[in-house]
Amino acid sequence: MKPTRFIDSMNCAIEGILYAAKTQKHMRHHFLMAIILLLALLVMKVSAFEFILIALSISLVLFAELINTAIEVVVDMISPEYHPLARVAKDIAAGAVLIAAISTTVMGYVILSRYIFPVYKEALGMVGTPSEIGTIISLLIVIIAVVILKSVAGKGKPFQGGLPSGHSAVAFSIATIVSLSTMDPVSSLLTLALAVMVSNSRLLLRHHTLREVIYGAGLGTSLTLAVLFLFKTFA
Repeated sequence: MKPTRFIDSMNCAIEGILYAAKTQKHMRHHFLMAIILLLALLVMKVSAFEFILIALSISLVLFAELINTAIEVVVDMISPEYHPLARVAKDIAAGAVLIAAISTTVMGYVILSRYIFPVYKEALGMVGTPSEIGTIISLLIVIIAVVILKSVAGKGKPFQGGLPSGHSAVAFSIATIVSLSTMDPVSSLLTLALAVMVSNSRLLLRHHTLREVIYGAGLGTSLTLAVLFLFKTFA
């Protein structure tokens, strides 16, 4: 029955949000990112206007995800069997969420980059620009470490399968080197994004598990930083 009291309408709305959070993985991810972003805004002490813009952007993504969930439920109820138009309806609804997420990302980048980039650039400067020899040696050490760890684990080839992921290790090692070489936050973020895409491709191809990819990324980043820091210390 349609609720007649305001409190009943509120309860229905809250139940709808809880249903989306319980059943939709992406909704939970959006809520988690919203919490992280709001905490970051608190730490960085952004202006009231900037806070309003980002809060509205977050609300837009959550709203789009709720509408997407509602459309999926209705489509499943009307067409429980596969139908091409049902797929189109779900794809369009998912596209709306994607557009909202992209616009929120752009908004967050434009506002937060003014606060984050100076700190990020200072952090990169603490390690220093790597030398040519340091760059080559760090990459070689990462590759050798991957081979050794895979031989100890007894699973996979140097660059296919096994623990850790060789592709992820090398990709994040290169991203670290580029970040320190350029000292440019934008270039650093772009190369890190490429490293993430390389790592994700290993998951999509089912050559590695998420744990193997994370270990590879951590190995490549940590070893590269350690080697370059040693070169800077003893140069």
